[in-house]
Amino acid sequence: MSDNAIASRKHTEVAVGILVRDDGALLLSTRPPGKAYEGYWEFPGGKIEAGETVEQALRRELTEELGITIGPASVWQVTEHDYPHALVRLHWCKVTAWEGAFVMHEGQSMAWQQFPLSVQPVLPGAWPVLRLLAAERGLAADADLLQKQ
Repeated sequence: MSDNAIASRKHTEVAVGILVRDDGALLLSTRPPGKAYEGYWEFPGGKIEAGETVEQALRRELTEELGITIGPASVWQVTEHDYPHALVRLHWCKVTAWEGAFVMHEGQSMAWQQFPLSVQPVLPGAWPVLRLLAAERGLAADADLLQKQ
């Protein structure tokens, strides 16, 4: 698709939570049945509704998807990804505090992951942020991101 065609498409604004445990593990969950990229691993979150801030959307989405209430969250990175079904602008928020028991309300699976990740396939839009997170931990090469199966 040409740059002009991409520029003319409307972005879908998405709030994404990078839940980080005290040991540095990251929470990934699978895309629910019936959605694009079903079964792919991703960071939880969802569309920002009209009138919502990123933080409000993230709070709503993580309660709806995971059954938890998060502590403070602010945007850490913003990336874009052009999927065949949607051009998304992803507002990435690191979350280190939450309350409640995890309940997968949409039939998804969840896994706490360290680098290298052991879950596959990972949603393509997550790779830029996974690379940034890995670099923060002193890992530079894509080979360090996934365990060889």
